Formats: sequence, structure tokens, C-alpha cells
Amino acid sequence: MSGLGLPPSRREPLAEDRAECFTSRMSKPSDNPADPFKKALAEATKVMADDPELNVSYSVDPSGTSGDNMRLPQISRRMTKDEVLLARGTADALAMHRRYHDAATHAKFAPPGQMARDLYESMETARCEAMGARDMPGTAGNIDAKIGAEAKRAGYEGVTQMADAPLPVAAGYLIRHLATGREMPAGAQNVMELWRPFIEDQAGGTLENLAEKLSDQAEFARFARRIIEDLGYGDQLGDDPDGGDDEDNEATEDGQDEEEQPDSTGDSDDQDDAEASPEQSQEEQQDPSEATVSMDDMAEEEMGDEAEMPEGEAPLEPPPPPPASEADPNYTVYSTENDEEIAAEDLADPVELERLRAYLDQQLEPLKGAVGRLANKLQRRLQAQQNRSWEFDKEEGVLDAGRLARVVANPTTPLSFKVEKDMEFRDTVVTLLLDNSGSMRGRPISIAAICADVLARTLERCSVKVEILGFTTRAWKGGQSREAWLNDGRPQQPGRLNDLRHIVYKSADAPWRRARENLGLMMKEGLLKENIDGEALEWAHRRMQGRREARKILMVISDGAPVDDSTLSVNPANFLEKHLRDVIAMVEKRKAVELLAIGIGHDVTRYYDRAVTITDVDQLAGAMTEQLAALFDTDPRARARFSGIRKAS
Repeated sequence: MSGLGLPPSRREPLAEDRAECFTSRMSKPSDNPADPFKKALAEATKVMADDPELNVSYSVDPSGTSGDNMRLPQISRRMTKDEVLLARGTADALAMHRRYHDAATHAKFAPPGQMARDLYESMETARCEAMGARDMPGTAGNIDAKIGAEAKRAGYEGVTQMADAPLPVAAGYLIRHLATGREMPAGAQNVMELWRPFIEDQAGGTLENLAEKLSDQAEFARFARRIIEDLGYGDQLGDDPDGGDDEDNEATEDGQDEEEQPDSTGDSDDQDDAEASPEQSQEEQQDPSEATVSMDDMAEEEMGDEAEMPEGEAPLEPPPPPPASEADPNYTVYSTENDEEIAAEDLADPVELERLRAYLDQQLEPLKGAVGRLANKLQRRLQAQQNRSWEFDKEEGVLDAGRLARVVANPTTPLSFKVEKDMEFRDTVVTLLLDNSGSMRGRPISIAAICADVLARTLERCSVKVEILGFTTRAWKGGQSREAWLNDGRPQQPGRLNDLRHIVYKSADAPWRRARENLGLMMKEGLLKENIDGEALEWAHRRMQGRREARKILMVISDGAPVDDSTLSVNPANFLEKHLRDVIAMVEKRKAVELLAIGIGHDVTRYYDRAVTITDVDQLAGAMTEQLAALFDTDPRARARFSGIRKAS
């Protein structure tokens, strides 16, 4: 301890030196070469967005805005060209959207149907980017780089069929191309050209007025709704947002007309008739006949166009109905009139739900302990990731008071600093999609219900929202759809021939305590019938797409391939299985939702990339817990092990 033997005159300068060293290190600029660029990009983004209060951060999570916060792609120390271009393009695109987009106007004209809504959103995004390219030309090239990166990641360059290219994406690309005159990046150009003949054939006349609509968002929203109607999705537009005003105006005008008309029984009319000259009376007597003639003439003029239509030119036919499946336009459904999406509490009264829940708890009392232990293990792993942590022995940061003792013991020892690590846990929603088919009856459905129940409670404690859905049919071997098909003479290849029943046991925003008894519904006699997995998976995927969470996880639990006797008896044998594969391919290609599956006694690895097959239903709790834990694990090696697991013994 050489420092302790020095006289006071020598020890004081050492203390001053340590203080000076501490000050110099605290004021030392960051040695990350990307920091100056990130700071400059954040300031430029605020200026372009015309929002000085905007908070700009960089994250590995999907980019986007939430309130006054904007997330941009992470930029590493290497600052590769692709990273810089993607960050600049994303920043410009989000800034233009924030500058030119009004949420209230957007919501007023937004259609309720899923495909119509996707088209509407995509065209509005293209409008904001086109406005930016017009007012700030420098943003156009940056946004092109972002679009090119996204198209490459989605695999659009290799798409050769329209069915594999999303129509909303293509419509957005075309709007931006026509508004700016710029060529699209390779992958985006490919998707746009696949759909361009169809879009221009259906909506070419409407598109001619595009340049006049860009500056006014409300006018552009009306324009977008006309495009959607031209493309054949008018049934998804809902009510006309401007319809109420027009009806009020018409009612007001009618009221004014009625007030201006004289009272036929009033004294003023009698006095006018008495004072009128004979010539005037004759003219007034002739007016009704003239009015009748003029009305007939007007009717003939209105019908003239149809009467004089040349032979061979039939009137325009209404646009074809939208496809039954976004994943496969060739997938057909005979009738959707009797399909239902229903909340669990609407299928049984509260007393029955309480009784069924008690029965479920009684059946699974021996299993609840094991499931609870697994859930606690999952909770500990999730909470460990959500807690902030520190990195020690750094050259800069916050002074580590816990290590000051060694500095006192040896004044030549340098000060130690610590840095707080950012929380990597993402804002997440998990959907559990449970097969409610008849083959799940008994122990499988009981264990699936209690596992979903416990996992929902566990994830809710970790601030992860959970949605629990079920799918089955309303009848065995067809229902009212089959009856309608029989009454129509049994046309060939009718498509899906049963009535769907999609059940919402727990919505993502509902707390667990409100939905607890709903899961008992799975014990209800007669609920479990047949399973059409493809449409159920597409339904769950649509619900997740509307969520605002940064990360979306969809877990499917099933015990077999899709089966519906009524449908398979009059369609090709692989009709439902092919559709399921097409939906899975669409979900996995879009990558907006992380999809995984658990097969109970059935090999689902031939359908899903991320899948586990269990041979004993008692393994379900462990499989669900381990799969979710692996998805949340930040260790790349753990995630790699999960991706490699195809079956569980």
C-alpha cells in the first residue's frame, strides 16, 4: 500500500488528480462512430416531420411510430451502406407520414373490411411518400432504398404469380409510381407489374385524377374508396362517411320546398283564383297536362341511352366478388351466410359457464401443479429479461460506488464505471388458436384449456397480452350451407360446404379474470365438431394484423389435419389441406406474425416450419411453455436450438 505511507502534502494532489480524471472521463465523447450520424438523423427527422417534440430511438424492433415516439432501424458501429440507407429511408417515410397524415380524417373514411382497409392504408402511405417526394425531392431516393430493402426481405423479386403478390402492396406501389413518375426498386416493380394490368383495367378511369387528389387527404380518401370499389371490394367499404350530410341537406331542401308551397285550403288561394283573368285560368288549366308531357319527355330522355345502345355492347357488369381467401384466390366457399364469429359468453349463460369451469378445474386438479410450476419458470425467464441490468468495469458511464473501496485502498487504481443496458423486451401479443374439433374431446381439450388459462395468466403478469381463440363448425357433415347446396341442384365443385364457428374465448385487451370462466365452454357437450384449419388460421392472422404491438406470436394447437366430411365428399381430397398450406405460406412469407404450432399425436411439422409434435397429451404444458420461452430468449444459441427442434419425445 505505497499510497498510504505518503505524507498529507503528497496525498492531496492525488485526490485532486482523481477528481480531474473523473471529470475528464465523464465528459469524454462516445467512441461509437455511429452516434453522430444517429443524432443528426434524429434531428433531421424532427425537422421533416415538423414535430420538435418527437422522440427518435433506434431499435431492432419493427420500425414505426407510437404517440410521440418513433423507432428507426438499429445502426451498428460498422455503419454499413445498407444500414445507413435503410435508416434514412425509414426515417424519411415515417416523417412524411407524420407531416402529411391526419389521423382523424383517416379514421373517418377508413373502411371496416380487412382487404379494403389494407388497400386504403397502403394508398394513404403512398400518398404521404409522394407528397414528400414533391415537396422535398431528397427524400425520394431514400424511401426507394427502404422500399427496395423491404421488397427484398419479402422475396418479391422471385414472385411470378399474382396470387403470391399482395394486392394492397401492389396498389400502394402503383399509386406512388404514378404520383412521382419514379421507377420502383426491382422487387417492388415486379409486384406492381403483376397487378398493374388488373388495377388499370378495373380502375383506370379513376386513376387519371390522381394528381388532383394528393394535397387534400379527405379528397384522396374518397378517391381511394372509389378505387377500392372499382377493384371489387365495395362490399367492404361500409357506410358512406359523407352520406349523413347529404341526407340532411336533402331533408332541409325538402322542408324548404314544403314551406314555400301555398296551402291549398287557405284564403289566399281562393282570393288569387277569384282575381285571375279568364286567360290566366285557361293557361293554368293547361299547365298540368304540359307538366305531364314534360315528365314523359324527361323519362324518355333518361331511357334514351339504354334504348339507343348499339347491339353487342352490354352494360358494364358489376365487379366480381372478392376471393374467399387472401392466401389462395382459387379457394371457394359455397356460402358464408351462416358462418359466425362469436364470443364464448354468448354460447352459454353465466350459470352454465360457471358449472363448466368448475367441472374443468375438477378434471385437471392433478395437472394444475405441474402446469403451474412450468408457468412460474416461464414467468421468471420473462421477468429476468424485462428487468434492467448493468455492465461493469467500463471506461465511461455512471461511477460505480461499489468499487470505490479498492480506489481508496490503492489510489493508483483507476475509477470504475458502469453502464445501464437497454431493456430488450418487446411490446408483444400472443394468440393461442385452439382446435375445437370432435377428435379433441376428452383429455386433450381439457389440458389445452387449462394450459391456455394458466399461460394467459402468466403472460399477463409479464405485461404480454394474450388472445385465446377456438375454431370448429356449427354442424356435423355440413349445415345450412349443405342444405342450400342440395336445394340448388348440387352444383359441381362447391368449395367449403359447412358453416364455420370461430369462438373468441379471450380477446387480447380483456383481463384474464374476466375470461377465466369462458374456457370452461370447451367442456360443453356438442360444441366440438369438425375443423377447417386454413380459414381459422387466416382469421386469427387478420385479427393480429390489426394490433399495434411491435411483436406478434401466433401458436396453433391441433391434433390433426383439417377435416370436414361434407366438404371433402364433393371436392378434391386435398382441398382443405392445400388451403391450409397456402395460408401458412402466406403468414410465414409476410413475417409480420411469428407462427408456431403444436401437434397432439399428429405430425404438424409437415405443415409448419416451427412446430413440435407431442405423443402424450400430458406433454402439452411443457411444449407450450418451452416454445414461448425460447421465442422470448435473447440468447441466439437458445433460439437456434428452438428453431432446430422439430419433434418432442
